[in-house]
Amino acid sequence: MDPTRNEALVAWMKEHGHSSNSLAEAVNTALERLTGRPGGHDGSSVRSWKSGRVRWPNSATRKALEDVSGLPATALGFVPRGRAQSAPAPQQEDDMKRRTLVGSIAAAAAAAAAAAPGHAPRRIGMSDVDRLQHRFAEIIASDHRHGGQRGIEQRAAALADEALNLQNSGSATQRVRNSLYACAASFRSSAMWAAIDGRRYDDAKAHMREAQALAEMSGDQAIKFRIWSHAGAMYRHMGRPADALAANDVARNLHITRRDPMFASLGLARQAAIHGAAQDRNGTSRAYNQAQDAMERADSEAHRPVWLLAFYDQAELDSLALSAHLALGDYPTAEFHAHRCLANLRPHMVRSRAITTTRLAHAQLAQGDAEAATATALKVPATAATQHARVSRMLQEFGAALRATAPGSPPVHTWTEHTAAWRTSA
Repeated sequence: MDPTRNEALVAWMKEHGHSSNSLAEAVNTALERLTGRPGGHDGSSVRSWKSGRVRWPNSATRKALEDVSGLPATALGFVPRGRAQSAPAPQQEDDMKRRTLVGSIAAAAAAAAAAAPGHAPRRIGMSDVDRLQHRFAEIIASDHRHGGQRGIEQRAAALADEALNLQNSGSATQRVRNSLYACAASFRSSAMWAAIDGRRYDDAKAHMREAQALAEMSGDQAIKFRIWSHAGAMYRHMGRPADALAANDVARNLHITRRDPMFASLGLARQAAIHGAAQDRNGTSRAYNQAQDAMERADSEAHRPVWLLAFYDQAELDSLALSAHLALGDYPTAEFHAHRCLANLRPHMVRSRAITTTRLAHAQLAQGDAEAATATALKVPATAATQHARVSRMLQEFGAALRATAPGSPPVHTWTEHTAAWRTSA
């Protein structure tokens, strides 16, 4: 493999269906929005970026690339002048396997104290933590727009390593060091969730192990909750409800759930979804009612982490109830929660809207209304239908159920033509 080749950009283009010419056109359009003048890039420009001949485009081009992709230039494999090129993203999995989790992290912390003789060590402070937390907010935003993409997973993993590398770069108070571990755990938990959402479960479990080690070292209850709650969701999607309940119970037993009812509500809402997957109707109803009660008791003005504020609200509670009742075969109740979720979803929840719309179509079809179900499924954006692993699979299952329920009907014909157009445009 050519060590200068920009594998991150190549992988992103492949994942999003871009040729060199189409990416050049998208960048030129973004440049026109930024500067008022059309860009002058063509396919050869993009090939120069992919080959590594141009490793750091000019600032306007970098901003245009970031607008097109939703990722920073460094996550697309570009390297600032004077900085060594980072290892290609595909090597991260091997690096992860070689890394001894807690031991290597502890070694990094010890190394941070050893400044070069004769040089004053750099002082790491909360401003460095704030910068990382801003990057974390960008990861959260990308996840809610796109969801499940390998590029988000790789970017989050790289930022986790960046937070750990900062430990090596100077001296810091224990508070700052704990905060850096919490940042690294946050990024790693986002990499874990992107892998779960993309149905890459082996990768998700690897991210989970590292995230858990980092969270323990940080002492941050909120990020511990997030990681174990994600683990519960992962095992639920894998069809392992007993493991899902066990993992979710770890999250629910953290003292943060007693201090803040909003955390308790999320833990209970995910427990309801797990009970649904386990065909436990009473458990589903009990956990959902408790989750609703806890949400209503929560202080709306309380300080909470950005990842929780970004997604957990009444719409998400209804989304989890929808998942539970769909699994239970209680389709009218599932449809009720789907409509209520869609009515309350915030605009940035693009991925969640696609998932909820798909589940609503399943609930309608299961009640015998093939025409309404097909009309609902047609509302799922093509990008989600073709690029989001969970949505793609659910829509494939919808198509199979539609053909079995109403063979040869107009809805089947409509759906077949619609999905054929997706394949043509992919």
